[in-house]
Amino acid sequence: MSKIPLHVLPGFVAAARMLNLSRAASSLHVTVSALSHQMRGLEELLGQRLFDRGPRGLRLTAAGERLFRQVAPHLDAIFAALVPQPARSPDALTLSVMPSVASSWLIPRLPSFTAQHPGVELSLQSTSDLVDFDREEVDAALRFGPGGWPGLRAHLLFEEWVVPVCSPELLRRFPGARQGDFSGVPLLRDLGGRWDAWFARFGGTAPSRYVAAFDDTDALQRAAVEGMGVALGRLTMARPLLESGRLVALTHHRLPDGYAHHLVYPPRSENHPALVAFRTWVLAVARADAAQPGSDTASSGAARHRAPRRRRRS
Repeated sequence: MSKIPLHVLPGFVAAARMLNLSRAASSLHVTVSALSHQMRGLEELLGQRLFDRGPRGLRLTAAGERLFRQVAPHLDAIFAALVPQPARSPDALTLSVMPSVASSWLIPRLPSFTAQHPGVELSLQSTSDLVDFDREEVDAALRFGPGGWPGLRAHLLFEEWVVPVCSPELLRRFPGARQGDFSGVPLLRDLGGRWDAWFARFGGTAPSRYVAAFDDTDALQRAAVEGMGVALGRLTMARPLLESGRLVALTHHRLPDGYAHHLVYPPRSENHPALVAFRTWVLAVARADAAQPGSDTASSGAARHRAPRRRRRS
């Protein structure tokens, strides 16, 4: 085997952490094609496939996970040695949160955290981009995925479930949809293909064509609000729209989304006092939500603290 060029290893570690070539390339300030070429060259040199590539992003193979565990800690140590770390106040916490989760779940509950910990200075970064903890001054993140992010600590908060939703106006046009009859009803498809799973579990037939397909949950639910069709909405993210009456849930049936909400952070943040306080609080809040009869998270039996699952998310 030829000698491995060391300059490709930061690209491998970034791709393995983010499981998304576009984001990894952006974090390294290189093009996606250049990073993809590096990864394929590395696989050829090693004679092993490091990534499985699919429509939802990258997934580490067993060989990729092994190489990541062996290489990442050393690169992290080199980076930490070369880059001066600013002093961090023990009472300051920078948290990255998806906008939809921030508005629909976290922010309505935050007053209890600030009341319990008035000395913590909390800074929220509302973004859907995955955090590069090696290069960004972020302590932790609330993220949506299957868990098991390489090199990060992850705590399950609660599972996510989907349910058919539509605007009140569309329901007036298709009242049968309330009974789960979607024949002739315009349906909006997400790229995850969850309607196929819905019909397989609860019956019915998929349409020959969908009105439109979306790769973004917020855009999908916005289209449903505008009366474009029926969407499978994620309950946590759709909750404000359901409570305001802009969307209507069409059935009591729930379908597991397959992904869940997690608190994630790098090992360097584990004992940071402000994060310790937030971690204790947010896990307790998630458990309390799950214990409430009729709550969305209760229906999933979620928020039990358990070891992260080994699937990956881009």
